[in-house]
Amino acid sequence: MLVAAVTHACWNALAHRIPDKLVGFTLISGGGLLIGAVLAAFTAVPAAGAWPYLCASAAIHIVYYALLMTSFRLGDFGQAYPIARGTAPLVVTVLAAVFAHEVPDRWVAAGIALSCAGLTGVALWGLRGRRPNWAAVGAALATGLSIAAYTVVDGLGVRASGTPLGYIAWLMAVQGLVIPAYAVHRLRPRTVAALRPHAALGLLGAVLSVTAYGLVLWAQTRADLAPVSALRESSILVGAAIGALFFKERFGAPRLAAAGLLVVGIGLMLHAG
Repeated sequence: MLVAAVTHACWNALAHRIPDKLVGFTLISGGGLLIGAVLAAFTAVPAAGAWPYLCASAAIHIVYYALLMTSFRLGDFGQAYPIARGTAPLVVTVLAAVFAHEVPDRWVAAGIALSCAGLTGVALWGLRGRRPNWAAVGAALATGLSIAAYTVVDGLGVRASGTPLGYIAWLMAVQGLVIPAYAVHRLRPRTVAALRPHAALGLLGAVLSVTAYGLVLWAQTRADLAPVSALRESSILVGAAIGALFFKERFGAPRLAAAGLLVVGIGLMLHAG
């Protein structure tokens, strides 16, 4: 999950680096479609019981991509990414208890609570010293809710699929159609010219995206959904560091303190495991 956290933050940073968000997410989504199609040729087809979850997840992912594009367009990477990712773990904990009957024990619950406190601290530091852009904050919060929704749906779906690799392959193939199709409709004759300058970054982002989520899905077949979600969102620390190093966004001592809480929370979850 820690490897997934790093790769996830990296592909989000690549998406943020591409100025035209539609172009960036078209390349990442379309690259995921190609990777999924290749994997699907060599993996088992998910069991019938997994397909309702897979189709629902694909629809939620489209909403997620639209909200993420909006939050990146409206806000700083170091602000939008932590808020979006930090919203998810607590919501996943509640949804997993209701729909997957996974109630965390006291150590895991304490770890999740501390991790969420750290994630919130990293996110709020992105709002320091200035009037919040409430449109960007709202888009980031909505993105976090969509993350929580597809996390739980995919957790149930991959467990019913019998093949985590087949599930990720078909999920990428199904959800990867929509954004490229919209981009072709929107850009029309300019599609190739718009995509070409950013093709390398976008396709690298696609590889990182599929790798990150494939690891998440595999982990969800072997552990409860809430701690997996909280561990995955340690990507916020990587995202904050990327924002500071590459986008010249301040990190600061308060973020270091928040990072310490997150590390303690992760330690508690790993100890309980």
